[in-house]
Amino acid sequence: MKLKVIAFVAILVSSVIGVSLPLFSRYMPSLAPDRNLFTVVKAFSSGVILATGYMHVLPDSFNDLMSDCLPRNPWKKFPFTTFVAMLSALFTLMVDSFAMSLYKKRSGPANNGATQEDGNRTIENLEHGHGHALDLNYTSSQLLRHRVIAQVLELGIVVHSVVIGLAMGASDNRCTIRSLIAALCFHQMFEGMGLGGCILQAEYKFRMKAIMVFFFSVTTPLGIVLGVGLTKVYSQTSPTALIVVGLLNASSAGLLNYMALVDLLAADFLGPKLQKI
Repeated sequence: MKLKVIAFVAILVSSVIGVSLPLFSRYMPSLAPDRNLFTVVKAFSSGVILATGYMHVLPDSFNDLMSDCLPRNPWKKFPFTTFVAMLSALFTLMVDSFAMSLYKKRSGPANNGATQEDGNRTIENLEHGHGHALDLNYTSSQLLRHRVIAQVLELGIVVHSVVIGLAMGASDNRCTIRSLIAALCFHQMFEGMGLGGCILQAEYKFRMKAIMVFFFSVTTPLGIVLGVGLTKVYSQTSPTALIVVGLLNASSAGLLNYMALVDLLAADFLGPKLQKI
């Protein structure tokens, strides 16, 4: 229990520091989104999220759904882990596309008016020889994109965080808990920095930023508390627990892998900033 209390505090502090650090770029100009250090840190954090999906969550799902505690038929005759991960990635793509479309429809009239006004300003500037054009429509589209990415990414992280917190809280193995404390502190710190960078680029108001920071920071500690409370009734080797946790891990892995590759790494490395290098 003492180790679990230490884990609760350490993971909570690591989560808060990790997700909040990019949001204080006003006081640390080197972490502003247009600086090279921000790009490097975000790329590394995105790599941590990608590694979490492929190297941690996906193997755990395989172990759960291929366990000897489950009946051979159908769990060992069909690759449920990869099937659910694939469906999760496709579902994330659908949510990503639908959310972008919804955001654009809601803000369409305002954007169109702003774009037209900006176009008039551009023509006026060109006539006066200034040649200064602002692509407001592109900027608005990028902002919407960043907001969708931040929200979908947080959803995937929250699901995974609750599951791993539950496993730690229900565990009675000292060695497992000790190793998980160090691993999860590192994991939450850099995963939080990746999410914090997305929140910063989304340019949310303070209230929304605070809500997203709060939910990311408390999900793993709350999962630990839930696991401690369910210690007597929760068995990690029971068929029900293995199936539920295995399917949740598979869906979380698909979501995290898609977000890390498509919305974070590909968006940055194929974007105009890095393509100019």
